[in-house]
Amino acid sequence: MNFSIHQASHIGNRKYNQDRVAYAYGNDALLLVLADGMGGHLHGELAARLATETLVELFPKRNADPQAFLKEGMKAAHRRIMDLPQNEDHAFPGTTCVAALIKDGKLYWGHAGDSRLYLFRKGEMIAKSVDHSIVQLWLQAGLIDEATARVHPRRNQITNCLGGVEDMFEIELGKPVELEPGDVVLLCSDGLCGPILDRDLASAFVDTTVTMALDELIKHAFELAEGHADNITGIAMRWGKAEMPHDAEMVDILDIH
Repeated sequence: MNFSIHQASHIGNRKYNQDRVAYAYGNDALLLVLADGMGGHLHGELAARLATETLVELFPKRNADPQAFLKEGMKAAHRRIMDLPQNEDHAFPGTTCVAALIKDGKLYWGHAGDSRLYLFRKGEMIAKSVDHSIVQLWLQAGLIDEATARVHPRRNQITNCLGGVEDMFEIELGKPVELEPGDVVLLCSDGLCGPILDRDLASAFVDTTVTMALDELIKHAFELAEGHADNITGIAMRWGKAEMPHDAEMVDILDIH
């Protein structure tokens, strides 16, 4: 497989960073996973870490069906989180999770919560996950417009996550897409995609490396938040024969403090 990849995170203006991100690849597949924890210090970041680590640990044992792997992996992570002790509010910690698996040149993905997946092609958005949130439901019902949704005070209230509540979790699987050379897959927490318009995210990867583009986007998101930045995390991958070859198996979990 030939691809270039970069992952990065910024604590923003928060006291703790509860985002987690990782990737793993073998001879025939590449896994990207990102999680944004909730539930207070240690609780949220532990839930996010369990989500990323569970999928990475299961990756070498993946079955032939990419969508089944994503579904089973997130369910396993959900069960591990639900086995954690309840926090001081007698609730389980929770986390968003978005994961992508590229196999045989095709992109498969699934998510729970408001961390997003984007697929960009030649500066245009080809695919995007749909947030599981109160504000997204209002937007789909036509009760508010996109401009209002971006700044609504309840925009961070999600309706689906790993952990949190026993029967709350449900993974939504995206429609598989055949990748073309130069395509960029971006997974990010709401700290990145919240302040930046989709079209600006797409154009950021034109005529530059994924490393430079992602680092600049994180910096830009932090500046736009004007002192109220959430944790800002992303992982970006560009596909195609013009990118670096990756043949051996590898796991890379970003060390976030």
